[in-house]
Amino acid sequence: MNAAAAPAPDQPRAWESLKRGVFWNYGGLFFFYFAIWQLAFTFLPLWLAREGMGPGAIGVVSTVSAVTALVLQPIYGYLQDRIGFKKYLFSFVVVCAAFMGPFFVFVFQPLIGVNEYLAAVVGGIFLSLCLNSGVGVVEAFSERASRANGYEYGHARLFGSLAGGTAALVGGFIWAANPDSIWWAGSVSAIVLGTLLFLARVPKTATAVEAAGESDTGGTKITKATIVGLLKDRNFLGFVILMFGTAALYDVFDQQFPNYFATFVTTGDAEVLFSRVVAVQIFAEAAFMVAAPFIVNKIGARKGLMVFAAILLVRVLGSAFFTHEWLLIAWRLLAAIEMPFLLVSVMKYITRMFDVRISATAYMLGFNFAKQIGIAIFASVFGASYEAIGFAHSYLIMAGVILAVTLVARFFMSDDRTHLAPGEPTASTLDQAATRA
Repeated sequence: MNAAAAPAPDQPRAWESLKRGVFWNYGGLFFFYFAIWQLAFTFLPLWLAREGMGPGAIGVVSTVSAVTALVLQPIYGYLQDRIGFKKYLFSFVVVCAAFMGPFFVFVFQPLIGVNEYLAAVVGGIFLSLCLNSGVGVVEAFSERASRANGYEYGHARLFGSLAGGTAALVGGFIWAANPDSIWWAGSVSAIVLGTLLFLARVPKTATAVEAAGESDTGGTKITKATIVGLLKDRNFLGFVILMFGTAALYDVFDQQFPNYFATFVTTGDAEVLFSRVVAVQIFAEAAFMVAAPFIVNKIGARKGLMVFAAILLVRVLGSAFFTHEWLLIAWRLLAAIEMPFLLVSVMKYITRMFDVRISATAYMLGFNFAKQIGIAIFASVFGASYEAIGFAHSYLIMAGVILAVTLVARFFMSDDRTHLAPGEPTASTLDQAATRA
């Protein structure tokens, strides 16, 4: 457990962050990184099919990308904790993303014509370096920086949601003009991202982060005993179980929900309607992200994760029993509340309950790794279940898994409200940070 215990934090005032350039700098990092993310995952299947890649090979792209992430995430977590606020690993992710345009047009595209499965393997590895594996580096670095600079991580993270909605809308026009331009747009976003990373301020002197025993660069020497201690922590075990069975099923549920939704749309174009619903959901998610840190500070990160699981359970059960198209839209829009609870609570629980010096390792293993394992298992299981017994009955089974996993995880996880992560902002620290800025 995190050695630095303190009373629950005062509620930070969001408007203090708006006055500070460092907040907008890190918000920009989220915006341009997740713009790349949204462009890639929205248009990749369409682009691959347009280039003549078959469904089997397209599946290999996703599989290779996920497997590469499973291998790299523990390594990335260890390295990020070792280097702390140094930008080497983040810069590597940015450089990979900057080559997205040249890679897709001059390497990936010709390789598909040679051997689509070889292309799928190479493309999956490249995408993982930029996205599936790289996202953990971006999240972990930015969370550490938020505590060091005295602002709420969740408030900067909302720029990622704004980027998702913006990229989905703008990307449609880019695609219509020239599908290859999607990847060049990713490269341009990466160049802007790299500029913002170069300008991003990191601590140069002692900060609250050093209260956890870190050096002035935020790095730490990680021992075997430190990692073993984390793995033996019952709170970490409960956290892993919860992410394996809820965060993973969030993605699995959403993967084929558009197909289920389309069967109940009686008028108009189902795909166009669903794309508009998703755009509304993403922008609503960004709006709710403003309030989410205050709510999670009040109820605690463990309860925040339980709220996330409860909303997911409602969405799945609602989709099984109440299937009018407007009710299905309502279940989808609930994700606008669900996702902020997950994103904010995950980071707060990790930094409050575990050794903050290895927060990146805890995040990569406890969240990313556990989630990817869950997706790999549940995606195939429920994919077969949809075909065998239909979506509605499969959703009932999925709901049972979510409920069981949540109850088991709740037994292992302790309340975090009596703990405060080193450097976590309160109303007073935000005032001090604003004065320094």
